[in-house]
Amino acid sequence: MTENRLRLGVNIDHVATVRNARGGALPDPVRAALLAVAAGADGITAHLREDRRHIRDADMARLATELSKPLNFELAATEEMIGLAERFKPHAACLVPEKREERTTEGGLDVVGQAQVLAAPIARLKAAGCRVSLFIEADEAPIAMAAKLGAPVVELHTGTWCHAVADGHAAKAQAEFQRLANGAAFAASLGLEVHAGHGLDYDTARKLAGVADFVEFNIGHFLIGEAIFVGLETAIAVMRRAMDEGRAAS
Repeated sequence: MTENRLRLGVNIDHVATVRNARGGALPDPVRAALLAVAAGADGITAHLREDRRHIRDADMARLATELSKPLNFELAATEEMIGLAERFKPHAACLVPEKREERTTEGGLDVVGQAQVLAAPIARLKAAGCRVSLFIEADEAPIAMAAKLGAPVVELHTGTWCHAVADGHAAKAQAEFQRLANGAAFAASLGLEVHAGHGLDYDTARKLAGVADFVEFNIGHFLIGEAIFVGLETAIAVMRRAMDEGRAAS
């Protein structure tokens, strides 16, 4: 593995979404996680929401014991979720905003406005041995606050850029891409490890991989959707190739 190789974390939430739509045990998100690892994923991400709309507690327990690669536990900064992270002890814990009515996580965590609320959960997660990351916007204020709060990792929200690309809004897409690149550079200058996620597909992942300050991408919905047509192993292999091509071009 080369020193600047970009890591790929695969989010398996929406395998559980399909399972829960009908009930029962299938498709099994843990099986999907194991397949993703075998196909070349560097880690697995799973978001245990307060309403358990996809991943469930039993899924997290199995992932924590059955995976051979790092588990990234996405969670809201609630007493219940922090307690579960202390119980499961995943490799990483990413604090994200969560609103019951949203379809998926939209926008970054308000680390500036919620700094006092977030300080204790961050300290508890670190004490439990988790690599803590904060899912935030690519602006200087939240990045600086993340560093001040002692989180070693930030994950920059790429959704606004990906939506602009998909909608054909070239000027907005360029501006958002530059904001991400600038944010990644600023975070790296503060000694933070920089990740990215939300809405990435083959093309956007390839382009963003050219920004050398990014260390890891976390991608889920697109890969699970592609897997319906080409299989999970193929989808991950193509994504891995796209990321490697983008990184090589940098």
